[in-house]
Amino acid sequence: MFLKKVYTLVFLRNETQILLGLKKRGFGVNKWNGFGGKVEQNETIIDAAIRELKEECCVVVNKCDLKNIGHLEFTFEGDSLLMDVRVFSASNYQGVPVETEEMAPKWYGYDEVPFDNMWPDDRIWFPYMVKNKLFFGKFHYKGFDTILNYELQELKSMETFYKNKK
Repeated sequence: MFLKKVYTLVFLRNETQILLGLKKRGFGVNKWNGFGGKVEQNETIIDAAIRELKEECCVVVNKCDLKNIGHLEFTFEGDSLLMDVRVFSASNYQGVPVETEEMAPKWYGYDEVPFDNMWPDDRIWFPYMVKNKLFFGKFHYKGFDTILNYELQELKSMETFYKNKK
């Protein structure tokens, strides 16, 4: 039985680029990723996504501009934690991304994404996100660099997915 913790992951995007952040400390240090983190007690998932984005790169996004595009579940060999990650995308936001104590933001063209310095699973599900396809994936790791197994599927609707998941 796994202990489930909910996390958020937010990507700012436009037609040609995606904003990634280089993690400077903590889990995922020295990897490029989206912006996000743990959902705090008494906080909604969407509120956590907005808060984490602001804390990590000083950008503000409105609830109505955040689109839930994916759901990822991560487990690690020998660990009872299941990381339940809600993936969001936004193209409308306020402010200019700036470096913080936790993340150093940088825009990348879709053909320049630094997969060699990211989590191995990103290569697998990123193409869904780039093509604006909704997705659900489960990844089981050995350590932090080896995927032992995974499954990934395209979804027709996030609402239907969550309704059927209950």
